[in-house]
Amino acid sequence: MKSHNPVVINVRIKIGDEIRELRAVWFEDGVVKLIDQRKLPGKFEIFEAKNAEEVAYAIKEMVVRGAPAIGITAAYGMAQAWLQKRKINQVYETLRNTRPTAHDLFYALNLMKKGIEEGEDAVSLAEKYASDIIGRCEKIGEHGEKIIKDGARILTHCNAGALAVGDWGTATAPIRKAHREGKRIFVWVDETRPRLQGARLTAWEMVQEGIEHAIIADNAAGFFMRKGEIDLVIVGADRIAANGDVANKIGTYEKAVVAHENGIPFYVAAPISTFDFSLKNGDEIPIEERREEEVLFCRDCRIAPQESKARNPAFDVTPAKYITGIITEMGIFKPEEIDKLRDRST
Repeated sequence: MKSHNPVVINVRIKIGDEIRELRAVWFEDGVVKLIDQRKLPGKFEIFEAKNAEEVAYAIKEMVVRGAPAIGITAAYGMAQAWLQKRKINQVYETLRNTRPTAHDLFYALNLMKKGIEEGEDAVSLAEKYASDIIGRCEKIGEHGEKIIKDGARILTHCNAGALAVGDWGTATAPIRKAHREGKRIFVWVDETRPRLQGARLTAWEMVQEGIEHAIIADNAAGFFMRKGEIDLVIVGADRIAANGDVANKIGTYEKAVVAHENGIPFYVAAPISTFDFSLKNGDEIPIEERREEEVLFCRDCRIAPQESKARNPAFDVTPAKYITGIITEMGIFKPEEIDKLRDRST
């Protein structure tokens, strides 16, 4: 069963003689198809997940990453299982156990499971979910664009772009909107070790969009802040607790502290699906720790002594006190104001 036409992420890819514009993930002929983010920017490849186990692999091994895109992938995985007449509870658990931190995964799975149990068409439900999340992120762009002044120099961390959502992005949505409004902007792109999502993915998106940017080492952000060359910081989020504490890619906390020290506004951009009001604060957010090889190697090249070990937390938590505002599809809220969004998060 074919999906609706994918929503454009403004990325034009030449495949043979054909120019295609694609989402980061879509559902076609019963197959979950994803831009393989592990291969970018050197190669453009489509990963095809033909069953729940392959969808789980794609999430766990970061073929797809970014909280909203993970949620969309999981929704399609549930729809695929429904078409294949798999045991939905079993598939639900398989997908649920892939990655622990991003709340959108659980938000999407719960929505799909409930809908299937109530007799809804799972494919239509998954397509609606994907379109809804993408629409929310466009709204994030509309609200966030207002805080970006002409000539602004913006720091990002990791990839919270179209690849992390399906279209627009979260942190990049205001940047895209500002650029399309004709504002002169410059983006500082943190490389984001150890998997280099900034250098590989955010920079790739900036190239596609034609936005002026420069990649910097993660530990160079403070240097440019102190020199007055960064006007604001916008990052994404993987889970937001009830008090406004935010889990995001490792290194985000450091950026928030240094931004605070230098009087630079620090914004988080995320749809309501990323909020987890069941958690009182960031200390309750489960933090994924990934394989040490991601730190010890850069691609296939070992960069550390054979005898060395490594620790590899994938996320950290930024306390609400360092956050200027959270940009959502409902508007921009201070962390202490987000309780107003509680009813919209379920």
